[in-house]
Amino acid sequence: MVEDTTPAELSKFRYKILTRLAHAVYPFIQGMTMGVRAACFDEQGRIFLVKHSYVPGWHMPGGGVARGETVREALAKELREEGNLEAVVPPQMLHVYYNKRTSKRDHVVFYRCVVRQTAPRPKDWEIVDSGFFALDALPADVTSATRRRLRELAGEAAFDDLW
Repeated sequence: MVEDTTPAELSKFRYKILTRLAHAVYPFIQGMTMGVRAACFDEQGRIFLVKHSYVPGWHMPGGGVARGETVREALAKELREEGNLEAVVPPQMLHVYYNKRTSKRDHVVFYRCVVRQTAPRPKDWEIVDSGFFALDALPADVTSATRRRLRELAGEAAFDDLW
């Protein structure tokens, strides 16, 4: 094994230069990411939730905003893809959250929607289960973020800035 004979000061200097270079380049190769998520209620007041194959728990439908796509277009796409849902009235944007659990550059635009389901959502490799639930009969493993959003919607908690 070859021993590193570089003086510690030079290593620190290299690290400092590389770090500054990375911070200058990073915004061009990995810009801010943005997603959408929605509390989707049917006309009976039940909320639509999905269970993904790749993360635990029940979530409100949503996903990433693609390059060249508006947040409303992304929302309509995600509702269609994850639940065969379409908005009955224009979605109401409620809040923008910083999602530092995903990355230091991720934000989530949160909507409230009244929806109708055009057809039952079949299970597949991404969505292993989905459905409408009464607010007093949610599945036991609803995510903590979903529960926080529901408390905010009910006026039981102030809107937080963190997802």
